[in-house]
Amino acid sequence: MVDQPLWEQIGSSFVQHYYQMFDSDRSQLGSIYIDTSCLTWEGQQFQGKRAIVEKLSSLPFTKIAHSITAQDHQPTPDCCILSMVVGQLKVDDDPIMGFHQSFILKNINDAWVCTNDTFRLAIHNFG
Repeated sequence: MVDQPLWEQIGSSFVQHYYQMFDSDRSQLGSIYIDTSCLTWEGQQFQGKRAIVEKLSSLPFTKIAHSITAQDHQPTPDCCILSMVVGQLKVDDDPIMGFHQSFILKNINDAWVCTNDTFRLAIHNFG
């Protein structure tokens, strides 16, 4: 078996950690963001760790489960990692929905943090 490049290992580990935390206790996600982090959630912009955690904690559901279909990771020229995730999520008793999420990860003081996060449900309205 060929070893994964370091950025693949870091990106995959981050994705696993993120969705485990999101599914169990969204209020703990502040540990992966910094005060200059940005989140775009379904077109709404949030900046800073506090604003991001407030948004994610206030989402109107009790339980959620993510299932990752695919993930891709790339190194960036400025030593960050770009991660893209495609998957499905199940919220409370609602039908399963597809989603897309992208992250930019940066190593700050020997810890990988999320500086940018974009999320969209994969809902298509062709009407």
